[in-house]
Amino acid sequence: MAGGNPLLRDFNKKNGTATTPDISHDPRYSPENLENLYNAPAAGPDRTGRMSYDDVVMRTSLVLGCVIVTAVVGWVAPVLALPGAIVGLVLGLVNAFKREPSPLLITLYALAQGLFLGGISRMFEGAYPGIVVQAVIGTLAVFVSVLVLYKVGVLRSSPRVTKFFMVALLAYALFALVNLGTSLLGGYNMRYDATIFGIPLGLFVGAIAILLAVYSFVLDFENISDGVKRGIPKKAAWSAAFGLTVTLIWAYVEILRVLSIIRSMSD
Repeated sequence: MAGGNPLLRDFNKKNGTATTPDISHDPRYSPENLENLYNAPAAGPDRTGRMSYDDVVMRTSLVLGCVIVTAVVGWVAPVLALPGAIVGLVLGLVNAFKREPSPLLITLYALAQGLFLGGISRMFEGAYPGIVVQAVIGTLAVFVSVLVLYKVGVLRSSPRVTKFFMVALLAYALFALVNLGTSLLGGYNMRYDATIFGIPLGLFVGAIAILLAVYSFVLDFENISDGVKRGIPKKAAWSAAFGLTVTLIWAYVEILRVLSIIRSMSD
């Protein structure tokens, strides 16, 4: 399945051919039993081992719960933010390119990212009191808005926009990498130090990143909906949870940065 995040994968395997057994004398296939079988209610996803929306909600809640738990630890000990970011990045890449979802690795990713989020949130809160609550509300507002607009059919993906999204995503990743290098080696953070018409560059970059996150949510929702309709295996719900968590964390961090820039301009 295509998507902005490494979300759902088609785990369907080809079935081999088999000879048809003779059931003409099998009492299990009597007219009465066949009639009862025909009138029985259809098997749901739980009985067929296929992914349902409930599976996605439950696993996403579990993964986000892990993020929140370790975010509290990171808030108390901000020094864990850097190790959490490094481990989270590595595990994120492993999960993204893994052929089948691993609940353990996805959970470990969530725990590491929680340390990172808790640490940087504490740092931003120290500089701009109240900013964390604003960022959380902003992230939830974006998520709910996109979900509602997707449900009513306003937001949908298209091949052309998805291609543009992928190019923009690569450009953003390249900018983030270069900015990390200039920040560590030269102490020059382009998000805050570079300006366009007196406006910090990070404000423009952050706005673009939030728009990319919005489109990523749309792709996430489409992948989940398509996966449920096609009846892909239940284990794919872990991939869905991973994809949604990645996008939520990305959106939160970008909103946090944008708010910090706005607050710094008003000081």
